[in-house]
Amino acid sequence: MEFFTEYGEASQYQIEEIIGQGSFGVVAAAVDTQTGERVAIKKIHDMFEHAPDGTRILREIKLLRLLRHPNIVGVKHILLPPARREFRDIYVVFELMESDLQKVIQVNENLTAGHHRYFLYQLLHALKYIHAANVFHRDLKPSNILANSNCKLKICDFGLARALRDDAPLAIFWTDYVATRWYRAPELCGSFFSKVSQCLFVWG
Repeated sequence: MEFFTEYGEASQYQIEEIIGQGSFGVVAAAVDTQTGERVAIKKIHDMFEHAPDGTRILREIKLLRLLRHPNIVGVKHILLPPARREFRDIYVVFELMESDLQKVIQVNENLTAGHHRYFLYQLLHALKYIHAANVFHRDLKPSNILANSNCKLKICDFGLARALRDDAPLAIFWTDYVATRWYRAPELCGSFFSKVSQCLFVWG
């Protein structure tokens, strides 16, 4: 399977199958041959071709390395290229989750009120942590919430997230065209975010 380019650390991982594909690149399930742990490897093609995409990827990696929470997907490793001139693709190793909440909702007709409460608890727990760190996800939807068979949820895809600094102006102009329309958060319906309304979202 042609997944890795000439990356020296690639031999540490044995690719099993492709589990996701989109405009960003490809996600594969793999096994860490050193630990035996199953992981997910996200390959992003030509990340330096378009500056906005490169910025988004850098922002996501930085936030995920700083945010440590049981309900937020964790970055395990970033594969480095053998030389700077060959640095075109990037490979980010995440913990592997079996599915996402969108697929769980579509496939599972036996979800009970107990499931709903447990899902909501985990999401609010994670959002409280994220908002307490002055970070706003801005693209929260079922397909960006990973799930396991034990009903464990983890929020992922922080590419459109923003961090709010303490010295930021009162009104911050952010792009409003983010998130699938029917999941768009109230603060994104206008083109700016007001610090006055920050307290409304601290608890998720």
